[in-house]
Amino acid sequence: MFWFVVIGVASTVAQAMLYWVLRQWSPPILANFASLLVVTVLNTEANRRLTFHGSPVRALQAHLAAGGLFVLAYLVTSGAVLLFRHYRPTASSAAETLVLAPSFALVTVVRFTVLRMVVFRRRHQ
Repeated sequence: MFWFVVIGVASTVAQAMLYWVLRQWSPPILANFASLLVVTVLNTEANRRLTFHGSPVRALQAHLAAGGLFVLAYLVTSGAVLLFRHYRPTASSAAETLVLAPSFALVTVVRFTVLRMVVFRRRHQ
């Protein structure tokens, strides 16, 4: 659980920072897609190596499963930023990032839960 918390916090911070940087040149949906893609790959690999280090699941399997989670995460975080932009169309990218941070954290918790329950579950023999 320790590594999950460390990885989750680092992922949330990294995603928020990457979104904010990309948002300087990209529309919200594209910045969200790129930041989420990069962080999903890094988060999955870090959890595979550190949190679930005893798992027999191969890297490719873990990343393919995380791909499905990526779609869900993208829908949730994009929905959050689009809803915010609808009500605050002139808001800064920093404000968008502050709104997105909780949804990034929620996505990280959901990612961990699904990885733990489905992808890296212990097989009983």
